[in-house]
Amino acid sequence: MALTREAFINLIRSAAASNVSDIHLRTDEKPCFRMRGDLIQVKLDPLTNDDMKMVCGQMIKDQAVLSKLDTIKEHDGSFSIPKVCRVRYNLMRYQGKLGLILRLISDKIPTTEELKLPEVINKIAGANAGLVLVTGATGSGKSSTLAAMINYINRTAASHILTLEDPVEYVHTPIKSRITQREIGQDTSDFNSALRSALRQDPDIILIGEMRDAETISIALKAAETGHLVFGTVHTTDALSTIGRLISMFPPEEQSVVRTRISDNLHATISQRLLKTVDGKGRVAAQEIMINNPGIKEAILDPQKTKEIYTYIEKGRNTSGAQSFDQHITSLYKEGLISMDEAKANATKPEDFERNLMFGNNSDD
Repeated sequence: MALTREAFINLIRSAAASNVSDIHLRTDEKPCFRMRGDLIQVKLDPLTNDDMKMVCGQMIKDQAVLSKLDTIKEHDGSFSIPKVCRVRYNLMRYQGKLGLILRLISDKIPTTEELKLPEVINKIAGANAGLVLVTGATGSGKSSTLAAMINYINRTAASHILTLEDPVEYVHTPIKSRITQREIGQDTSDFNSALRSALRQDPDIILIGEMRDAETISIALKAAETGHLVFGTVHTTDALSTIGRLISMFPPEEQSVVRTRISDNLHATISQRLLKTVDGKGRVAAQEIMINNPGIKEAILDPQKTKEIYTYIEKGRNTSGAQSFDQHITSLYKEGLISMDEAKANATKPEDFERNLMFGNNSDD
């Protein structure tokens, strides 16, 4: 039976009601939901090529894109279903067939409390200036964490928040702050053009969807150097790999200067992964949080000392609110949010996790 427009909308409604994070639609295959990290097949008929084209027609409003549907290789975009959710989608072609990945984004902006994020996240969001990077693999909840931090600023400060997104995900309603959300492709041609213009648009806070290249990083650092608070995302697993990734994007002859700029302007990194909750009904973020201090600054400047960052993160638990993954995983287990099996499976260093359980989750005693 052919998939109808109504059936497609109902599929999204059902997914949103079940807290599904992603919907996978592929030609000649049944739809799949990603729930709590697992892919679950939906009890519907396999989707035909005509079904996939109908879905594309419902999502894509750009007629120029639709006219090339038979030859297009990939395309990103978003759309909204009022009172249900926003949907960010990626169209791809595989083995000559059409595939779609739909990311569901709640209409309700999350708070840091609802996401069960550490209290220090609000403190980081309230910083006066500097570069704050939220990192993690695709699907690790970076967008939700950033949205919650922007929500905190919106509720507590009279600031101008400028976001550059591809595409816009969470749509914020101004509360105390004025929020300008610009979508790449629709409101501006590309990230770098938008970033270069951003400094002339009187922002207090700039959110960059992704730190993609050396030029983006350089402009973001310039914004931080001139007194702005800049948020961005990087697809890296922890603070150490994030710093390495930023530096590696520049040619060798520039890397010494870049190390200095990063050490002076990087305020914090928040690296996260999602863990299944003990009740099996949801997921919670485990976060490594690095907050810059003189020791970390020195470790960034000296390539021979960069690996010492992990030690400084652990030692900052009681002073700045910094924490390693294993310290946070220990806390989540002790709070009854995750199981012992989930904790052990996600610990960076299982021996540290065991030690934290035995002797306490602070290593700076």
